[in-house]
Amino acid sequence: MKLNNNQQAFFVLVRAGLWETEARLSQFNDVDFSQVLKLAEEQSVVGLIAAGLEHVTDVKAPKEELLQFVGQALQLEQQNSAMNNFIGVIVEKMRAASIYTLLVKGQGIAQCYERPLWRSYGDIDFYLSESNYQLAKEYLKPLAAHLSEEDKKRLHIAITIEPWIVELHGTLHSNFSRRMNKGLDEVHKSIFYGGDVRSWNNDGFTVFLPSVDNDVVIVFTHFIQHFYVGGIGIRQICDWCRLLWTCRGKIDVVLLEKRLRKMDLLSEWKAFAAFTVNWLGMPVDAMPFHDGSKKYNRKANSICKLIIDAGNLGHNIDESYRSKYSGLAGNLITFWRRLGEFLKIVSVFPRNTLKFFVGYVFSRL
Repeated sequence: MKLNNNQQAFFVLVRAGLWETEARLSQFNDVDFSQVLKLAEEQSVVGLIAAGLEHVTDVKAPKEELLQFVGQALQLEQQNSAMNNFIGVIVEKMRAASIYTLLVKGQGIAQCYERPLWRSYGDIDFYLSESNYQLAKEYLKPLAAHLSEEDKKRLHIAITIEPWIVELHGTLHSNFSRRMNKGLDEVHKSIFYGGDVRSWNNDGFTVFLPSVDNDVVIVFTHFIQHFYVGGIGIRQICDWCRLLWTCRGKIDVVLLEKRLRKMDLLSEWKAFAAFTVNWLGMPVDAMPFHDGSKKYNRKANSICKLIIDAGNLGHNIDESYRSKYSGLAGNLITFWRRLGEFLKIVSVFPRNTLKFFVGYVFSRL
């Protein structure tokens, strides 16, 4: 895939921020840092780019753009600190009410970064057993400014407790594949029946996270689901990289391979592994099952184009039709949009794309 100078500079800065390593930009003529900032915002990696700019050794960004990066990074620090405090307080309150939860993705994964407070934050995702899910739902409802429609089959609901969105998950099921769901059910049993968790000391509050072996699967399958529907961004893949890097040597690769094969996701893993090594500077020795063959390098380049085109979680995809159309008309438009997304991916993962599309359509029907 051929990138323009701004896109190439963007990836150099992402790598520098992700690994806190030296960056050189003089090889790219006339970098437009306002375009780099736009890309960073689209991909939700402004903090990483700001960190990367500190490691540039050969050129200087214009003062105006540099101040924008610094200003947004400082805002991220404040907002992440506030979110961390909210998480600590609400987890303690729920625990006092005999409601036990794990934190997945988000702020837990942020602790794997060199600068956790510079990671762009998202929603707060709590993962619970079915009984605790029901208890948490009733406990948090009185605090809610808004409740989403509950997915009772997958046990999922989003609760807005201003200014945060708290998502409760009683399962990790997807709408694509029974094999994936069965694999995630094994992770569920390992956590809630096997007690396979780790903890994060969140400024004096103890917050439980999935064990490393479980977390790796959760993070990977989550962004794979977004990849097939709606698009993923660089930030989600950077999360995966930092988790694997921070926990290198602690991951049971035999168990991981067994789980990936059961879920039929080993090809996806290898393709994204190639993307992280080729485009994000992921150290090969910290990436399980990396395959440097031409086949997976081609897939990595295709993934790069899809990510740049879509933006983080479909940032660049026009969804304005949702406010104009509802009912059957809205569903038909969504169907054609999703079909188009799957057709873009089919050349990368032909077998699973077709299979997942059928599963997705049946689940929506």
